[in-house]
Amino acid sequence: MIFESFLAYAHIMAFLMLATFMTSETALCRAEWINPAVVRRLVWVNLLSLVSGGLVLLTGLARSFWGVKGVAWYWAQPLMHTKITLLVAMLGLLLLAARRYRAWRRELDAQGCLPPADALRRTRSLVMWSAHLMVVVVLLAVCLARGVGTR
Repeated sequence: MIFESFLAYAHIMAFLMLATFMTSETALCRAEWINPAVVRRLVWVNLLSLVSGGLVLLTGLARSFWGVKGVAWYWAQPLMHTKITLLVAMLGLLLLAARRYRAWRRELDAQGCLPPADALRRTRSLVMWSAHLMVVVVLLAVCLARGVGTR
């Protein structure tokens, strides 16, 4: 039971890390705050978001394989598949943002140009959509943990 508690703790902490870094990313990606240091910081904060998302996936898989309910139970649940699909979609949106941040950094280094306000707004929107999907993923996780909507 201690190991199960540790797995749950690790999974929750990974979600908290992801929420923290996505919040930072969203806050920094504003036209009124943009400067060369922020462009460079966005690349690193996004990387931390992606690493945190990977940890969410890995700790979730660890719970399914080594947890009390077992892999057979988890993988028979439609909610589990929905959670993973949404998590992959979240990470996909963060990867799109990462490509933009790296392009901005390259342009900044080459020409000294900051990204335009509309590009910032569109990229911030990607991160916000990802954050909104995370709310659904966490809700599904709670339902799955409590047996709501399971077989």
